[in-house]
Amino acid sequence: MSIHEECGILGIMGTSGMQVAHMAYYGLYALQHRGQESCGMVINDDGVFFSHKDLGLVSQVFSADALSRLPRGGMAVGHVRYGTTGETSRRNCQPIEVNHQKGKMALAHNGNLSNAASLRSQLELSGAIFHTTSDTEIISYIVTRERLKAPSIEEALNRAMESLEGAYSLILMSAQKLIGARDPFGFRPLCYGRTSEGVYVLASESCALKAIGAKFIRDVEPGEILVFGPDGVISNRDHCKKKPEKLCVFEYIYFARPDSVLDGTSVHEARIRAGKVLAKRYPTQADLVIGVPDSGLDAALGFSMESQIPYGIGLIKNKYIGRTFISPGQDMRLDQVRIKLSAIEESVREKRIVLVDDSIVRGTTSGRIVNLLREAGAREIHMRISAPPFLHPCYYGTDIDSSENLIACRHSVEEIAEIIGADSLGYLPVSELSVLTGNCGYCSACFDGDYPTAVPDDTRKDRFEKRLSEKRTL
Repeated sequence: MSIHEECGILGIMGTSGMQVAHMAYYGLYALQHRGQESCGMVINDDGVFFSHKDLGLVSQVFSADALSRLPRGGMAVGHVRYGTTGETSRRNCQPIEVNHQKGKMALAHNGNLSNAASLRSQLELSGAIFHTTSDTEIISYIVTRERLKAPSIEEALNRAMESLEGAYSLILMSAQKLIGARDPFGFRPLCYGRTSEGVYVLASESCALKAIGAKFIRDVEPGEILVFGPDGVISNRDHCKKKPEKLCVFEYIYFARPDSVLDGTSVHEARIRAGKVLAKRYPTQADLVIGVPDSGLDAALGFSMESQIPYGIGLIKNKYIGRTFISPGQDMRLDQVRIKLSAIEESVREKRIVLVDDSIVRGTTSGRIVNLLREAGAREIHMRISAPPFLHPCYYGTDIDSSENLIACRHSVEEIAEIIGADSLGYLPVSELSVLTGNCGYCSACFDGDYPTAVPDDTRKDRFEKRLSEKRTL
């Protein structure tokens, strides 16, 4: 078990005849850190949809030849995926496309529904046939069902949200409209901006807006439905303020890019503040502070600023390999650690090192990194973690469906330090998580077990694959 990315979603609303595929490419490339299993986009050319999606990175799936085959258009919706539910296969690539009696739509989704299993059972009993094993198809079925009775696609989504529980930021494209929506808790981020040419861009993170040349306007509010169409930009707030704000705090710790701003808080500044707290809570005598690339670097800088211990580069990352957490399987993860990072011996030899990272899940990766520094000659290694210990499963998109293999569930802090080979270990206290989020409300259930929604009956990541397998044997 390991921490995985969420997904990244993107929507573009321009005018007919634009190179929206190229704009979407740049936006998805900026969101690549959120998912490296698959990607896709759907182009809307005057109501006609064209799509391309496959397993792989954005640069692999959208080669120059693939982009050249996509037409110009006025709208686009795109997605990069790591599947927190659903197998890794082409059939689970997004966006999902639906043709129904009243038209068509394409849907991209980030998050996990906590009531996905019960919704899917209800839909199957009413005759629905599922082709994927992702939560996104469940959402598309419910929106389509409501669209057959509703006067507009946005009203269909508004009604569908009454049935959906858990985490979902989504972008929906119809023949004439682009729609963004965020669940009432606001678990997953979503924002929008506008280019100087008047093109609107919706994205999971503000870094994608910059990549396209759009100026950030604001975050989509928790529970809000934002419609971009012939009548301009229209906001529906029927579901706003119905739930307390619960943005996933791990967005600030690990998921988001440091140059993004989430719900008004800079990710870079949030991580620096976390590092400063670690320096105050766990002071130590050391010669150098280093961070584990990439999400440990900002917190390491904060630790150095507060402690006055020099900040340096002690680990170099191979930029041509994906993030370790993305890879399924323990053997693959170990292999990637060996080639992903290397220690700079000249920096760490005979030094007392403060090593800052974003989290410890099983302890395997942390132990390997500590060992790299030992082999490079580090005299002492004091590890500091810019998150509290993982103690509980997450049902909202972070790929922790069980506490069985979480090292903090079975060992004390002192024991974990010994297991990973560190001289000392300190975690960010749960009570200090607010330094990351500013005035934003947040979900920290994976650390403290305080779940905003009911806990699902079936929490297995592969629950839908098992159901399909059972049906094939009948």
